[in-house]
Amino acid sequence: MFSFSGLKNEQTSVSTEILAGVSSFLATAYIIVVNPSILSQTGMPFSAVLTATILVSFFSSLMMGLYANNPILVAPGMGLNAFFTYTAVLNDKLSWQVALGTVFWSGVFFLLLSVFNIRSYIVKAIPKPLRYAIASGIGLFITLIGFANAKFIVASPATMVTLGNLNASTLTFIAGLLITVVLLIRNIKGSILIGIMITSLLAWPIGRYWGGTEPVITISNLIAMPDFSLIFQLDLVNSLKWSLAPIILAFVFTDMFDSLSTFVGLAEASNLLDENGEPRNMRKSLIVDAFSTTIAGLAGSSPGTAYIESAVGIEQGGKTGLTAIAGAVLFLPFLFLSPLLSAIPAIATAPALILVGVFMMKPVIKIDWNQLHEAFPAFLAMVLIPFTYSITQGIIWGFLSWTALHVLTGRAHEISIALIIIDLFAILALIF
Repeated sequence: MFSFSGLKNEQTSVSTEILAGVSSFLATAYIIVVNPSILSQTGMPFSAVLTATILVSFFSSLMMGLYANNPILVAPGMGLNAFFTYTAVLNDKLSWQVALGTVFWSGVFFLLLSVFNIRSYIVKAIPKPLRYAIASGIGLFITLIGFANAKFIVASPATMVTLGNLNASTLTFIAGLLITVVLLIRNIKGSILIGIMITSLLAWPIGRYWGGTEPVITISNLIAMPDFSLIFQLDLVNSLKWSLAPIILAFVFTDMFDSLSTFVGLAEASNLLDENGEPRNMRKSLIVDAFSTTIAGLAGSSPGTAYIESAVGIEQGGKTGLTAIAGAVLFLPFLFLSPLLSAIPAIATAPALILVGVFMMKPVIKIDWNQLHEAFPAFLAMVLIPFTYSITQGIIWGFLSWTALHVLTGRAHEISIALIIIDLFAILALIF
């Protein structure tokens, strides 16, 4: 549980934690608009999904701070919203009401796994080299997202990815990145947040006075009233049919691996570990993550999960639940002020994401690269996270290759029962 008395023990302060919370929020706030833009393709009202997204993000992040005392924001997950929209509804022809019901029941199942501490045992079974690799892989993933958001890296039919055009937006991004790096090198307090603000100011003239065909920052309205029409609109009965078990299990397995890898990665990269070297307050954090998925179904959104962008606030100095509490509170005003989010363009938060990627590469030096039976699975997990654009896929293939190599090289006795259970979950996640 969070208490102000614990700030001194963690060698932090209220101002540092709040600053970290603001930084994490700015890096995560895109979900307020992106989530409804994806889910609205199912026929759900955009404004209602936006309201649901904010409510899920607020309550989940608040619980993460108060109950689990971890500086991690929780919000509807990217990837999970795509599965909800394109697989459950558009491909499998479920109504969005039934799909919301499957989200709710997956949250209940997820909650049972967490309450009985099954997921915590799974975390402890993850080999150390894979933990280090997951942290580094997430760092590379965040970096890729940052470069892609800034359009510094773009898709290419010839080479898959390539360098984008050097125009007003990308030059502004480069300037913001250099400014933020210099601030960090000079140990300026609040460097990442200051960098985001300065880059936003630099982006204002784009399309107005120089470069670009249209402004990067536009604010059409200041106020948008919340729409609560999706609350409790889920279909609890028809979503509990046996035929929908694969959908429910898919939500469970995807959410589980996503959240586990995020918690482990952030903990290893930021030293948020307990006295046993395990991720801090893991059981409570996983309960909050499961709670987030459950309330998402009730509120009208795809499942909630821990956000890797929380690394921005953690690197800013956030160590306790106050960081998550501060970030949670910042979601609420956007029930009315969501148009203002356009004042923080993607090129402003991109430098923060890239620099977080730098910081999260630290654990890679702990991997023994001379032991190939450990190094290869770690390398596979690390590179597949950005290459497949999926934390889940990286961790799945890391686990499976670790087990396969240990069995085939006479090291089967080093494989724990818990790791075998992880492998079974990994295979189920691939199937579903």
